[in-house]
Amino acid sequence: MTDVWTNRWNDRYAGEEFAYGEEPNNYLKEQLTKLDAGKILFPAEGEGRNAVFAAKHGWTVSAFDISNEGLKKALQLAEKNKVGIDYQIGELQALNYQEGQFDAIALIYAHFPANIKSQLHKALDKYLRKGGILIFEAFSKNHLDYLAKNEKVGGPKDIESLFSIEEIEADFNNYEIIELKETVIHLNEGIYHNGEGSVIRFVGRKK
Repeated sequence: MTDVWTNRWNDRYAGEEFAYGEEPNNYLKEQLTKLDAGKILFPAEGEGRNAVFAAKHGWTVSAFDISNEGLKKALQLAEKNKVGIDYQIGELQALNYQEGQFDAIALIYAHFPANIKSQLHKALDKYLRKGGILIFEAFSKNHLDYLAKNEKVGGPKDIESLFSIEEIEADFNNYEIIELKETVIHLNEGIYHNGEGSVIRFVGRKK
């Protein structure tokens, strides 16, 4: 990824406050509590709120991001909550995860650059064991209408970085769909996710 992309996220996470708060994403929390704890991977984990929640509930947590500032905040949050997480810096292809290593993967607002997002989804798949669960929440292509009314809700401003149900079906076509829907939710996550937005929610079991 480009230095511009890395610098953007370092700038966002450099402040004292947690950009998206310290509490986990509601959808992740709801779905994770339905599962038996195991090994979970959080790509693009930022400041660690979701990873720390999982660790507090008995999961063995791995996470990665490109932001060193995100890493600092995540380790700070883990220490505050007296849990350990394995958080690495780098792009997926440079990390040392093993095929079938994880029982679950959680993609929570993991808006990768448009030109690589589907490629990354397919690359992540090999690290999830058969029968493993993928949990996904991110902004839909219709979110631009909500962003135009309220910038505080956050999210990418280019439609190519946003998601459709059809894209998720294509990227994860080897999954049993437990839930896949587009819905409007009210976000209240830290400084940058506040207000109504349109999201895609997906839970799938790898076949």
